[in-house]
Amino acid sequence: MNSLTDAERLLIAETDRDALSALDEDELLELHQRIRRARTKYVKNYRRGASLSVATAGGRGMAYPTNQRDRGKAELFEDALARVSREVATAARRAANELRSERIAASKTTAAGPAPAARSTTSRPARAADGPPRATKTTGGLKKDASTRAAGARRQAKRDKK
Repeated sequence: MNSLTDAERLLIAETDRDALSALDEDELLELHQRIRRARTKYVKNYRRGASLSVATAGGRGMAYPTNQRDRGKAELFEDALARVSREVATAARRAANELRSERIAASKTTAAGPAPAARSTTSRPARAADGPPRATKTTGGLKKDASTRAAGARRQAKRDKK
């Protein structure tokens, strides 16, 4: 903690339990992003410094004591990121439950509403002009779908020749 700058100390202080409980989901996500950026910065600095010192120290074990500051900062930000991630998950779960209860309440009021109107006796025009309804699901591309249909048509034509 002593090697943190004032801005980093403030960022870590924002992950305190009381400070996190005052934030809504969007603010938590913004804080999560800031903490993740700081963590990534120090992990990257640590890895780069460690890889450079391995060659000069003669091995990873000998190089481990160096670059302690970046490793410590990366650990602090990793712990802070875990706290914020848990809080984001809790807020997301809470929001999902609220949406679900609102949806259920809306469906109950709709179900208890007036009876649906009787169907009209006029029939709709037949879909003969349009042909049968087509499936909208594709396998990944128009060319691939066309190729598959053509292959099927070729197989059928081959069978019909027999």
